[in-house]
Amino acid sequence: MQNALSVVTVVVVGLMVGVEFAVAVFVNPILDRLPDNGGLAARSDGARVLGRVMPFWYIGSVLLGVTWAVTAWGDAGTGLVVTAAGLLVLSVLMSIALLVPINSRAAQWTRDTAPADWRQQLGRWDRLHYLRVAVIVTAFALLVVALA
Repeated sequence: MQNALSVVTVVVVGLMVGVEFAVAVFVNPILDRLPDNGGLAARSDGARVLGRVMPFWYIGSVLLGVTWAVTAWGDAGTGLVVTAAGLLVLSVLMSIALLVPINSRAAQWTRDTAPADWRQQLGRWDRLHYLRVAVIVTAFALLVVALA
């Protein structure tokens, strides 16, 4: 049971890291290069779609990490899992406090309704997202080491 839980946790967190890394490094930069602000509609749609899915993924990752930490308490590597779970909690707090407010606004934007500073707001979201990606990549790496 413990082994299955640790593998499921690593897979779920790893997939989340992959999605968030791809958004940060590939998807958003590509969308931002579209001519005539073409990326605005795509990023707005992405904010809506991922804004519905990612909260469950983040919270599920936290719950899996905490469950693994509790069930493995006292075993070798538990400190790594506890630290990773703490980083996943931090990523959720960062999301709620910093990224969700921008994402919620961006999800409503169209070419006609976007504010004049929409690029600056999305740039801030991107910078905060890079930081969040670093946090979840670190959590993932700790979970992988704990699994080994």
